[in-house]
Amino acid sequence: MRKTVLDFYKMKQEKEKITMLTAYDYVSARLVDEAGTDIILVGDSLGMVMLGYQDTLSVTMEDMIRHCQAVARGAKTAFLVGDMPFLSFSVSVEKAVENAGRFIREGHMQAVKLEGGRERKAAIEAILDAGIAVMGHLGLTPQYIHRFGGFKVQGKTQEAAKRILEDAKLLADLGVFSIVLESVPWQLAKKITESVDVPTIGIGAGPYCDGQVLVFHDVLGLFPGFKPRFVKQYGQFYAPMLDALKKYNEEVKKSLFPTIEEHSYSSE
Repeated sequence: MRKTVLDFYKMKQEKEKITMLTAYDYVSARLVDEAGTDIILVGDSLGMVMLGYQDTLSVTMEDMIRHCQAVARGAKTAFLVGDMPFLSFSVSVEKAVENAGRFIREGHMQAVKLEGGRERKAAIEAILDAGIAVMGHLGLTPQYIHRFGGFKVQGKTQEAAKRILEDAKLLADLGVFSIVLESVPWQLAKKITESVDVPTIGIGAGPYCDGQVLVFHDVLGLFPGFKPRFVKQYGQFYAPMLDALKKYNEEVKKSLFPTIEEHSYSSE
């Protein structure tokens, strides 16, 4: 059976860790789902790892819906969350609800994630009022990178930490079912986790969150030479994949593939 928000509340209460990974297409969704992952996030990080952008800001609703549809076809038991892209929820409350609804109706997600705290209160309330489950996202919010001056750790000063903690409590009071905490000091993440009734999902936020999330490509080592501090690679698959593709090219060039005996059809 597919996981639900009630499962995650129970997991927090029973101190069972929640696993979340990104997926962006049918194949990655099947792999992540079959591995037993609790939540699949179709992240706007697809702009960087699938579309080759330098950040997430160029990702559109159409990009997200198409990738959500592919993931939904591949995942059978994980809870599915669609990431609301830049400007899809901040232009107006009405547009925020409309776009969130598209993730559910067209993208076949069970929830949406959106970045921001108190400045997104009206949008989050309206989306929740429409019957759509919401995952919050605080700390390093990639859609704010130009305001932050880059991909930098957030909440390092007492004032900044206080604001993030207040925002986390606000989101929990509004009714989000979980909160992603990205690139914040572990002490702050621990305090937030202990202060809110909803699960926290960390990425670069230390071990005390209720769960963890990483990007599919980072876990599998598909970007050689790029490894943020918070990433642990559980495999390094770029090199063997490259070797396999090189071998294919070599065998075609040398007429070693295809062979008549193994790879060809014959007339009757």
